[in-house]
Amino acid sequence: MPSACDSLIEDIEDMVSSNDPTPHERQSARKSIIPGPERKKIFQALRSSNFIPGTQKIWMKTWGCSHNNSDGEYMAGQLAASGYKMTDDPTEADLWLLNSCTVKNPAEDHFRNSIKKAQDQQKKVVVAGCVPQAQPRMEYLKGLSIIGVQQIDRVVEVVDEAVKGHSVRLLGQKKDGGRRLGGARLDLPKIRKNPLIEIISINTGCLNACTYCKTKHARGDLASYPIEELVERASQSFQEGVCEIWLTSEDTGAYGRDIGTDLPTLLWRLVEEIPDGAMLRLGMTNPPYILEHLEEMAKILNHPRVYAFLHVPVQSASDSVLMDMKREYCIDDFKRVVDFLKERVPGVTIATDIICGFPGETEEDFQETVDLVKLYQFPSLFINQFYPRPGTPAAKMEQVPAHVKKQRTKELSQLFHSYNPYDHKVGERQHVLVTEESFDTQYYVAHNKFYEQVLVPKMAEFKGKMIEVDIYEAGKHFLKGRLVEDSKLFTPSIAAPLQKGEVSGLMQVNTQTHAHLRADRS
Repeated sequence: MPSACDSLIEDIEDMVSSNDPTPHERQSARKSIIPGPERKKIFQALRSSNFIPGTQKIWMKTWGCSHNNSDGEYMAGQLAASGYKMTDDPTEADLWLLNSCTVKNPAEDHFRNSIKKAQDQQKKVVVAGCVPQAQPRMEYLKGLSIIGVQQIDRVVEVVDEAVKGHSVRLLGQKKDGGRRLGGARLDLPKIRKNPLIEIISINTGCLNACTYCKTKHARGDLASYPIEELVERASQSFQEGVCEIWLTSEDTGAYGRDIGTDLPTLLWRLVEEIPDGAMLRLGMTNPPYILEHLEEMAKILNHPRVYAFLHVPVQSASDSVLMDMKREYCIDDFKRVVDFLKERVPGVTIATDIICGFPGETEEDFQETVDLVKLYQFPSLFINQFYPRPGTPAAKMEQVPAHVKKQRTKELSQLFHSYNPYDHKVGERQHVLVTEESFDTQYYVAHNKFYEQVLVPKMAEFKGKMIEVDIYEAGKHFLKGRLVEDSKLFTPSIAAPLQKGEVSGLMQVNTQTHAHLRADRS
């Protein structure tokens, strides 16, 4: 049986949101930033050396959400554009670039273990992502070079220094006239993990202050990219053969609140850019920020070039637990979102997340969550046992015993596996967009209008095409389809896709560089 759910789980955004850094942590991060004169000394040392950065091999590992994956693609693209060779083999690499996630303890444990492994193998190490941004003073990060989540456009500088044996830490925030920016420029070179899929971060940070979340320590308050820049990025990606766009952020529903616009306004502009047959997938949105846009969101999710799919984390069905989590909605708000979209967008897929064993969760609280899952039978449900993250308010609350957390997680998982959400789809005829290979490499993976995973025969001509299939089998996480006889393959992309590992945006960068040179000469 194909392990189809593996690729599905990798697709979905961060399962949690946020909590403010303390003034002490902010001060720590500020101290970690290397001042201008020091940086100048470092680069003078580099120029006087015989060592040539840019000739080494780099292996990069990314953990976490689509936002992190997008950051990883940008870092790989810039390094490749400056001469470094990106390799899939960690043993042959000279330097490991480790792009971390701070959502759960196990993700940070994997990250810490990878650092130790690199050091044991005498590899140079550069760390990036949410862990070092939130906690740059951690003992196991001592002496390592760090790229902050808003500094990914300077990855080449940091790696140049790291291969020289220097330690550089860039952790500052990007600002324009005092206003915090969404992050690095969107038109930087990148290497797409999948040349057919463009991941666009529409904003960074969020407006919440969830008591369990560490991500906000790293990503901070909401900062959105202007609509024009996002539309331009989407347009460029289609010119490079992309046929599917994922919008990502810590909370897509909050997009634009800091710059006087909103998510529906952005989405209506984006759908104008999407070629026929290509698709747009929305990222995670928390319930409070989608409530006021329900009418418009229903219209957008019904658009033929937008997947009828929305990831809305509920975390718990108990109002008292939600209050302790500081989620800023009650369970009736969540139900209103789900009921409204189910009524107005027939067949819509609602994915959600649940945390089992949050501090103070009683048996009655947990039963309310069980009842919610029974009511909606979510086809995509991400069940997380609560992990107290250091430095969060929830870590200081009275904890539910470990065996109780484990038992509740097991019970909810059993309930999730007791129903089959796709059985009624057998016999349907569907149009699906083929974008990747299944985890077991036996099939190609396509998605139908509802972003349900459809496994199709692994025929080279299907890749990147919209095809018509008859559904003949349903599993827990996937459907299987065979090509409808005499149906035509439809090519949604307007250009040939880049080769795997090829750098996106290079032509544009070269043009800009030449323009700058001409301007300098004049």
